[in-house]
Amino acid sequence: MLKFAKFFLALSAAAVIASIVLLVTPGLKLSIDFTGGTLMEVALPEEVTKIDVQGSLEAFKEKTDLGNVAISTTTSKTLIMRMRNLSNEEHLSLLSHLESTLGITEEQQFTTIGPTVGSSLKSRAIWALSLALIAIIFYVAFAFRKVPRRLSPWRFGVIAVLTLIHDILITVGIFILISQHTAFEFDTLFVTALLTILGYSVNDTIVIFDRVRENLSLKGKNVEFPLLANQSLLQSIPRSINTSVSTLIMLSMLFVLGSDSIRWFVLALIIGTVIGTYSSIFLATPLLVYWKKK
Repeated sequence: MLKFAKFFLALSAAAVIASIVLLVTPGLKLSIDFTGGTLMEVALPEEVTKIDVQGSLEAFKEKTDLGNVAISTTTSKTLIMRMRNLSNEEHLSLLSHLESTLGITEEQQFTTIGPTVGSSLKSRAIWALSLALIAIIFYVAFAFRKVPRRLSPWRFGVIAVLTLIHDILITVGIFILISQHTAFEFDTLFVTALLTILGYSVNDTIVIFDRVRENLSLKGKNVEFPLLANQSLLQSIPRSINTSVSTLIMLSMLFVLGSDSIRWFVLALIIGTVIGTYSSIFLATPLLVYWKKK
């Protein structure tokens, strides 16, 4: 497997660079969780569809600009709309318009998030991701502290985090492209998905690294490290792929049959699982080998 390492490293580098460019331009389309805005949850007649609501909102926008409106449904069959901050007059006018065009409209929830709260949530999301990565470095270094042949345990931790940063950047880059053609916006649920991806991906990487450590203990004196790492990788691939496929089957069913309110979350997990499996197999071990050569 390691004979293809240069190709996969180049592919990953290109994908990471492209994702960084997308972060700069066009950038993240943030939801009201981070920018502030209004959330309305309404119960409408059963025969009303999401397309009907979109048409009603487009008609309302002709006299009052609502900005970008994200619409999602809940398991209780209510509708959630996220939009810019509304004044009390605009709020009442919108409710009246929905009732006149769609039928009886019962408001379940009306929440306004100020820009200060949104900024605080953004800061906490960044801290959560950063602290998770730092904690993973220390945990992996501690777990591999008895690795033989003077192969520093810190290398395992740093490489694990490098692959996680790779997974996060590419996942975010893909969703930036998605946000340009859909109503998707980056919200706190997406941050939760990223943290879940971190946990899944690092688990896969540690399993492979643990096989490397085990083989080092058993035959490290008789086998060159690149060959030993390649053997460890080949031994671990079936387990990684089987675990990922079973996870993807479950996530795919949830994506198809689940509620609209969690569909983007599940899609992020699907993409993250695929990328995390790829990086654990084709990125983590080659980086370990190249670092050992240096």
